[in-house]
Amino acid sequence: MEAVTNFLLPIVQNINKYMSDYILIFLLVGTGLFYTIRTKFVQVRCFGEGMKKVFGNLSLKGGKNKSGLSSFQALATAIAAQVGTGNIVGACGAILIGGPGAIFWMWVIAFFGMATIYAEAVLAQETKVVSEDGSVLGGPVYYIKRAFKGAFGKFLAGFFAVAIILALGFMGSMVQSNSIAESINTASTGFVPTWAIGLVLAALCAFIFIGGIQRIASVAEKIVPIMAVLYLCIGIVILGINFKHIPATFGMIFKYAFAPNAIIGGGIGYAIKSAISQGVKRGLFSNEAGMGSTPHAHAQANVEKPHDQGVVAMIGVFIDTFVVLTITALVVISTLYTGNGPLAGFDLINADTAAVAGLTKANLMQTAVGTAFGNATLGNIIIAICLTFFAFTTIISWNFFGKQNVQYLFGKKATVVYSVLAIAFIFLGSLFPNDLVWELADMFNNIMVIPNVIALVALSGIVVLATKTAKKNKKNKKDE
Repeated sequence: MEAVTNFLLPIVQNINKYMSDYILIFLLVGTGLFYTIRTKFVQVRCFGEGMKKVFGNLSLKGGKNKSGLSSFQALATAIAAQVGTGNIVGACGAILIGGPGAIFWMWVIAFFGMATIYAEAVLAQETKVVSEDGSVLGGPVYYIKRAFKGAFGKFLAGFFAVAIILALGFMGSMVQSNSIAESINTASTGFVPTWAIGLVLAALCAFIFIGGIQRIASVAEKIVPIMAVLYLCIGIVILGINFKHIPATFGMIFKYAFAPNAIIGGGIGYAIKSAISQGVKRGLFSNEAGMGSTPHAHAQANVEKPHDQGVVAMIGVFIDTFVVLTITALVVISTLYTGNGPLAGFDLINADTAAVAGLTKANLMQTAVGTAFGNATLGNIIIAICLTFFAFTTIISWNFFGKQNVQYLFGKKATVVYSVLAIAFIFLGSLFPNDLVWELADMFNNIMVIPNVIALVALSGIVVLATKTAKKNKKNKKDE
C-alpha cells in the first residue's frame, strides 16, 4: 500500500496542481460569470423565489412518485451530495494550505456557481428522458448530446460518463468512507478499527442502493434537514462562546484573501495563487456547481417548468457554502487562529506548522470544537457524528449519479456490477491513506468539469429563454 501511494501521490498532485491553478479557475469562474451576465444575475433576482419554493411547503415525507421525485426530494438528494466531507475536511484543508482567505474565494466561486447550477438544473429538466418503466434518466450526458450532434457529442458524453463513474461512484465514495472511518477511529481513540467501520458502512450502503432512487430520496429528505440543523446549532453555540473573536475572524478571511503571504509565506503572487486555487478546488468539491453531478438529481424533479427547479438548485449551493461551510470556517478560525488558539501565535501558518501542533485537515474541526467546549473527546465525538451523516448521505447520492451514467453507457443490467464494485470501493476507502484518496477524487472531479461546462456554454440560449419566459409569466400574473 505504501509503495503504491508513494508512486501515485506525486503524479496525481502535479495533475491537480495544474488543473486547480489554471484550468478550473478559468472554467468555473468564467462559466459562472458568463451565466450571471446572460441571466441578468438570476442568483440575485430569483433568490427569494427559490427560498419560497424550498421552504414554503417543506416536508420531510415526500412519499413515492410514479415517476421521478418531488422538487424537495430532488433538492435533498442534491444537497446530500453537496454537503459532505468537503464542508468539514475540505474547508479545513483549504484553510491550512491557502490560509483563511481561501474561504473568501470559496464564497466567490459559490456566488457565481449559483448561476451555473441554475443552468445545469434547467438543462437537466429540458433534456431528461422517461423510460417505459417510469424511471427518469437525466444529467449532463443528455444535454451534452443535445449540444453536440454526431460522433463528437457521443465522445464528449461518454468521456463525462466515465469520469463521473470514477470520480463519484468509486473515488469519491472512498473519500467519504475514509473520512467517516478516520473520524470515528479518532473519536474512539483507536478502539474501533477503520476496517470495521468500512465494513458496516458498506453493508448499510448496499441496503440503500438496492432500493433505488426512491429509497435514496426517502433517506435524504429526512436526514439532510436534520443533520444540517444539528450542525448549525453546534456551530452557532461555539460562535456564541467565541463572539468576541468574530470580528477578527471575518477580518482574517478578507485580509488574507488578498495578502495571504502574510500568513502562509512565499511571495505575494504565489500566496494569492494558493489561496485562490484552494478556494476553487475545495469550493468545487463542496458545492459541485459546474461539476455536472447534481443535475442527475434535479432531472428527477416533477416540476411545471425547468426554471422552477433551476431556482431551487441555487438554494442548494447557498445552503452548502454560505451556510454549512461558512459555519465550519468561522468555528475553526475563531477558535484556533484567534485569541489563545493553538495557531494564533505563529507568524506563518501552513500545513507544516499546523502539523507540529498535531493538526491536519482531518482533525482540525474536531480540535476546534473540543477546544471551544474544553473537552477534546467531546469535540471528536460531535464531529464524528456530523461527519458520518454528511458523508453517508453523500455516498448514496453519488452512487445514484454514477449509476445513471453506467446505465447510459452499458445498459440497465450493468448497474448491478457497478453497485458491487462501488460497495467494494467504499470498504477500501476506509483502508487507504487520506491524502491519496483526496487527490484521486480531486483529479476526476476536475476532469468532469471540462465536458460539462463546454455543453453549458453551448446551450446557454435554452437557459436564457427559460429565465425570460419565467420573468414574462411572473409579470403577466402580476398584471392579472
